[in-house]
Amino acid sequence: MASTSENKLSTNQSEASETERWASLIGGGAMVLMGLKQRSLRGVLTALAGSGLIYQGATKKSTIQQAQEAVGINKDIKVERTVTINKPADELYRYWHNFENLPTFMKHLKLVKVYDNKRSHWVATAPLGTSIEWDAEILEDRENELISWASVEGADVENSGFVRFKKAPGNRGTEVKVVMEYSPPGGALTAVFAKLFGEEPEQQIGDDLRRFKMLMEAGEISTTEGQPKGS
Repeated sequence: MASTSENKLSTNQSEASETERWASLIGGGAMVLMGLKQRSLRGVLTALAGSGLIYQGATKKSTIQQAQEAVGINKDIKVERTVTINKPADELYRYWHNFENLPTFMKHLKLVKVYDNKRSHWVATAPLGTSIEWDAEILEDRENELISWASVEGADVENSGFVRFKKAPGNRGTEVKVVMEYSPPGGALTAVFAKLFGEEPEQQIGDDLRRFKMLMEAGEISTTEGQPKGS
């Protein structure tokens, strides 16, 4: 009798698990479609939640496991990129230090407004045509060598990082290294979702540095249409 009861319990649990899996797949798909249609920050979050349900259904993992492993709450994302530019460090440092210059070569920055020698306000594009904003504060500033910063309380996306200017070997100019760390809403799943829209952080920073190199060495950035964009 005990064996029969255990078998029935196992069968019921299996059926419930399969039902939950399909409910997650169907419900998640509906939420993703709904979020994409809204084209707003709320829509992005809805789509992210739907993506989490799809992940849960596809991997047959519980909601708790999915939240811990897929959503990645409290997991920061770190990006590092380096480029060598055939210009002296002081010239590169001066241009970068005026943060209002950065949207010239950082495609996803809409604008930067400098308040004073420490604080500035940033506006950037986000997936599905939305925007995010934050205030940042310079933490360390070593002339011609390094600038580090961090967002202040109230930022849409907490972030920090630094840019370092170091003489390249063989008199080839300057190595510019950028390191950024941020905590997007929704954790690691946000980054996965963003990749579907060509918003991968590593690619963003790499492309930005290539445009910076082009701007500083040639004085202009060639667009995809073949027309130059002046500095």
